[in-house]
Parts: sequence; C-alpha cells; structure tokens
Amino acid sequence: MTHDTEVNLPEVQRELRALFEVYEAALMRNDVAALGEFFWDHEAATRYGFADVQHGAQAIAAYRATVPVPDFTRTLHALRISSFGRDFAVVQTQFRRSDTPRLGLQSQTWVRFAGVGWKIVAAHVSLVDL
Repeated sequence: MTHDTEVNLPEVQRELRALFEVYEAALMRNDVAALGEFFWDHEAATRYGFADVQHGAQAIAAYRATVPVPDFTRTLHALRISSFGRDFAVVQTQFRRSDTPRLGLQSQTWVRFAGVGWKIVAAHVSLVDL
C-alpha cells in the first residue's frame, strides 16, 4: 500500500495549533459568535457532546446559544494534530476540568475550504473515568 498524502506537514500543524488555541479561548469565554465561525456552515457538520448531539451548523449554533459561560477552568494536555495533505487534519486533546476528576477527551476534524479557510466539520467531546 502506498501513501501519497503528505502527513504532518509542520506548517499545517502550526496553522491548526494557532486556530485551536483561538477556538479554546472562545470556548472558555463562551463567545457564541466566534465559536459559530469555526464550524462548517453546512447541514453535514456534526457535533457530539457529553449528553447532546447536533447535526448541521444551525443545530450546533442553537445548542451553543443555550450553553452558559463555563464556571470551571480547563487544562489541556496531550494535544495531537495529525494533518493529511494541506487541507485536512484531525485535532485531538485531553483535558482536565476544575469541577470534575474525570478525564476529558476532545476530537475535531478540520477541512480547509476554498474561500473560507479552515472549518470544523465534525467534533466530539466526552468525559471518562480513568
């Protein structure tokens, strides 16, 4: 089997790391408008949360509008950015919240679209007992 796709290009990883850091800051201040801009504006965009599911950009935006500003902090660790070519990447991180001993897991699939740039097309966040 051959793999012609360039994996983990440093410049793509740097770009996604910077975007992810801006996303994280927007998440922790609950900047609904900024968070909405990160997601692909399409009915196929998907977000799975702790006890919720959203299919489509409108559903994601509607959900986000109901979420209060976090009353906890998050510490991220084990950030992994795997890029495949110049326009597709998966960002994964583990996190600890100040309000629970459970381990948080977060995954985002990013695609670079012509004319609009990088967008999250799929996201999943969970808390597990480890």
